[in-house]
Amino acid sequence: MIKQLTTDQLDALKELVNVGVGKSAGMLNEMIEFRIRLQVPNIKLLTMSELQTELGARLGEDQLASVQLAFSGSFAGTAQLVFPTESAATLVAVLTGEEPGSPDLDALKIGTLTEVGNIVINGVMGSISNMLTQPLHYEVPAYIEVPVYIEEDINNLVSNKKTQQNMDILLAQARFNVEELQVQGDIILFFGVGSFETLLTAIEDVG
Repeated sequence: MIKQLTTDQLDALKELVNVGVGKSAGMLNEMIEFRIRLQVPNIKLLTMSELQTELGARLGEDQLASVQLAFSGSFAGTAQLVFPTESAATLVAVLTGEEPGSPDLDALKIGTLTEVGNIVINGVMGSISNMLTQPLHYEVPAYIEVPVYIEEDINNLVSNKKTQQNMDILLAQARFNVEELQVQGDIILFFGVGSFETLLTAIEDVG
């Protein structure tokens, strides 16, 4: 059964994520010639089955492009930046200057999204680590694509199969506003057993 978070806990989590995406947007803006605004309007705590329902309802029968990065330390799990493939292609086209549908776009997609995902995920996790003074260690980011509408494939978003059923999943909707374009993705944090409780305790300690 999913635990219930208080309003203060949700507000604190949203603030941590927003600080992180703010730093990430600043780094992305240094890489390109136009301004990216990143916002996180909503954040939820979900079970694995609820995550599938949530993503399926919003994205439909579509592929997901995902950059994932495992973390360990005071708490452990996997952080991901996830896009529907159409949104991913749009973002890559804008960032690289390639026309949508260009054959060069596919070749650039994995590298570009991995770099964007690495910046955003490190911004978010770095914010959590620094603001809560909880050291974390990171693995090399990996790029994967899975269908959103098959539960087994949603499960494949998590590399640690042993703890899937007991994971706490934090879903933060992320909006990338690039010039006139709005690209929506999701920041998903999968916490291993006991890790989310450690996170909440750390939030309370600095509150």
